[in-house]
Amino acid sequence: MSSALTDLFPHPIVQAPMAGGVSVPQLAGAVADAGGLGFLAGGYKTADGMYQEIKTLRGLTGRPFGVNLFMPQPEYADPAAVEVYAHQLAGESTWYDTELGDPDSGRDDGYDAKLAVLLDNPVAVVSFHFGVPSPDVLDSLRRAGTFTLVTATTAEEALAVERAGADAVIVQGAEAGGHQGTHRDNPEADCAAIGLLSLLAQVRETVNLPLVAAGGLMRGSQIAAVLAAGASAAQLGTAFLATPESGAHALHKQALTNPLFVRTELTRAFSGRPARGLVNRFVREHGPYAPAAYPEVHHLTSPLRKKAAASGDAQGMALWAGQGHRMARDLPAGELVRVLADEIEVARDALLGGGASS
Repeated sequence: MSSALTDLFPHPIVQAPMAGGVSVPQLAGAVADAGGLGFLAGGYKTADGMYQEIKTLRGLTGRPFGVNLFMPQPEYADPAAVEVYAHQLAGESTWYDTELGDPDSGRDDGYDAKLAVLLDNPVAVVSFHFGVPSPDVLDSLRRAGTFTLVTATTAEEALAVERAGADAVIVQGAEAGGHQGTHRDNPEADCAAIGLLSLLAQVRETVNLPLVAAGGLMRGSQIAAVLAAGASAAQLGTAFLATPESGAHALHKQALTNPLFVRTELTRAFSGRPARGLVNRFVREHGPYAPAAYPEVHHLTSPLRKKAAASGDAQGMALWAGQGHRMARDLPAGELVRVLADEIEVARDALLGGGASS
């Protein structure tokens, strides 16, 4: 089963699906053509918008690629807590001269419609974030010829992925940028995220599925390390965020290596779910008070984030980034894949050489 995944792409490099306009067809196509697995992000798009991106990508490459979906979220947010947070954001609304968004703008992200598109127009790989699809959904995609992956942040979640019938697990460590793909949003576990190598070892001993390692990976030597630890491939997001093909805002790309932004942290400030980003003014001022309320907080802050980006204010943007962000390289995506692949081989040769000499 591991080879069924890795046979799709020559290099064990997966470009993470980064929602919000980052993982555009040009990025996914460049990665795919260079021998990695390119991904489109279905999150925050309409079903037709996702379909149009798939059509565009198919016009750019004949190589296999993937599409990521967000799982519908249960209604557990406290409306009173969301209202309190909205009051706290009133100053931001005044500062950016824009109204807050409607927190009740929708919960399922068009999940059923997007599934219908992917069943009618199958792609090579579909991955899921924020939960586990039903066995029926996974079976339907398998019958359509699609390989399925589901994110897990604990060994228990990986076991749920295996029991549901997915083909592989994306093992997401605490170092990863963007949203943690926890299956259930538990505020009490906000400080309990597990580092990638420890999590990879735990998941490897728990399930018998191929593993894709994700979390802070920026160099080929790191990829070689997770491959040696049992992963079949590595998923990188922040490394590709900085490429010219990425749809990320220029300020976001610049912030990755800007000395002004010295660290990342997991925050609920922008979306109501834990997500790792560069610490800026918005995170410092609102992160400690943001409720566990996704996607309500995401909808609430959306106009603020857009206005901050439009006005060139990185201090009000959601600057998602993994812990390795300072190692970002301004390389074209295809060249980055090739550089990473060369680094993997160098690291493997060094490992073999070290073993022979000892």
